[in-house]
Amino acid sequence: MTVQPDGAATVQYSADVSWRNGRRTREALSATTGTRIPPGAAVVEGDTGAGPVTVALWRWPLDPALPGLAWAASADGVARRLTELGLGSGPPRLRLRSYRPGRRAVIEAVTPEGTLFLKVVRPAATERLVARHALLVGAVPVPPVLAATPDGVVVLPGLHGAPMRTLLSGTAGPLPEAAELDRVLDALPAAVADLAPAGRSMPGDGLARADDHARVLGTVLGSLRPRLDDLTARLAGSDPAAYEAVAVHGDFYESQLLLDGGRVVGVLDVDTAGRGHRIDDWATLLAHVAVLEQVLPDPSRARRYAGRLEEEALRRWPASHLRPRVSAVLLGLATGPFRVQQAGWPERTAERLTLAEQWAR
Repeated sequence: MTVQPDGAATVQYSADVSWRNGRRTREALSATTGTRIPPGAAVVEGDTGAGPVTVALWRWPLDPALPGLAWAASADGVARRLTELGLGSGPPRLRLRSYRPGRRAVIEAVTPEGTLFLKVVRPAATERLVARHALLVGAVPVPPVLAATPDGVVVLPGLHGAPMRTLLSGTAGPLPEAAELDRVLDALPAAVADLAPAGRSMPGDGLARADDHARVLGTVLGSLRPRLDDLTARLAGSDPAAYEAVAVHGDFYESQLLLDGGRVVGVLDVDTAGRGHRIDDWATLLAHVAVLEQVLPDPSRARRYAGRLEEEALRRWPASHLRPRVSAVLLGLATGPFRVQQAGWPERTAERLTLAEQWAR
């Protein structure tokens, strides 16, 4: 479930559907309102008493904004298309890794030849995503694009290495030192900074989106509005600090990094790579690791690593520049418990807001 600052909302749910022929099935449905309604969706209109409302509906996997999803979610469809592309010959085992209705999906396909990932995006975004991979391959360990289809499916190979999040959850395996993180970020080609931005603000710039995230949180949990107003005012009054714009990952956090022996051997999800500030990549990683302290059964390793990261980051930037940026990213992460409808999401949201307030001080 997602809510946008302008009030547009998207919801996923399961429903028992009765068909005209008398058949009943259990279906996964998506519904969206406002500016998120994609062309081609079935639209229902009505009046709630507070005014007219328009709702778009679709059934998984027939997402009107992601036309490639229909075949990418079907074992037969994937087998047929991979054969046509020269990337496989046997029946695949599929696993849905993520789905954001109307925006993107990732499907893992295990074939006799190996593991592939089908990244499904809006067709208009395909060229931009392929261009980012093309620029990065050879410079940083991103997966090369094996194929891309006109309906928005980008085929990527699986990479070796353990996700950093897995290592932070346990005790096995070394974590990357600051110099290793710098090595990866410094290797981003300068030409990445010339790519067209994927959004309205610079990649990774949490401060630019703080007000939007606060409006969303205030909408779904009105009791937090006084605290949200105080925090956003504090962030708006933080040291603006001007830094040189360089090539950045834009969404640099532990689940995007694959490790082997403390070395980063895989970098994922480069959709947001572009022109930004290096301090924001570090702030994003710091914020995500800080949140792990609240969600892992044993957060001791994440807590120690967060301390190491903060110490290293403060060697590069003053606290008055770094800490507000970490706080702003945490404010965005506070929308997560509601979005996934986590059990006790109001309490989990308040906990993340408290963490953001602590970093802002």
